[in-house]
Amino acid sequence: MTTLRNKGFTLAEVLVASTISAFIAMVAVGALKAVSDSAEIVNRASETTSEVRFAARMLARDLANLYRDPDPKNMKLVGASQENATAGPASLTFYAVGRAKARSEQPEGDVYEVEYILGRTYQEEEAADPEAESMTLFRRLWPNPDKDRSPGGVLTAIAEDISIFQVRFYDGQQWADEWPEEMESVPELIEVTLGYLPEERGEPVIESFIAIGVRASERSFFMSGSGDRRENEPREDTSVSESSGPQNVVSPGR
Repeated sequence: MTTLRNKGFTLAEVLVASTISAFIAMVAVGALKAVSDSAEIVNRASETTSEVRFAARMLARDLANLYRDPDPKNMKLVGASQENATAGPASLTFYAVGRAKARSEQPEGDVYEVEYILGRTYQEEEAADPEAESMTLFRRLWPNPDKDRSPGGVLTAIAEDISIFQVRFYDGQQWADEWPEEMESVPELIEVTLGYLPEERGEPVIESFIAIGVRASERSFFMSGSGDRRENEPREDTSVSESSGPQNVVSPGR
């Protein structure tokens, strides 16, 4: 008489197979997470690079349209670098000429007060952490500026997670990291550096350029009381260097 026996897996075999399957699943999940994290870092770096370049080009364009007048009291350029701890937050304020209106359907002149300032913002997703904050570069555009009134205008965030906002001013003899209002003049050169330094892995993003304020020959020309009104015609958009390589000089158009 033939005895039939049910063939199946033993408990030990089932346990070994389950362990191997769990190990393979853990490896697969880890690999997928690594790929996802890498893609997120690349996307974030690309977005940050675009924001830094956009902000640098906008600032360069505004400086190229710097307002000039034979009377120094009608001009304005005040700034302080990020490294200057005594002057407050890093900022750059000046009069510029432009055709684009800041406010639709409202009367405006062609001279605006433009301010770039580095301020702190709190991330919504990190609201649980009171110390969670990032630096944002803001641009304030004030139509019809008046030195006798409190500053106003339209405030816009143009770049987030900015780690570097350095401004230097050249007066013809030396560089300084502050240009106070008491100067009542425009420097010959203005060097601006914007950058992002990643907290984790990744390459820093640095954009730097030099804008021409008033040349030495033009300084005496303005101070003498004669000036060329065509100097205040709005100029075309300018570009800045796309890396931390040689600096680009933004000069006034003629």
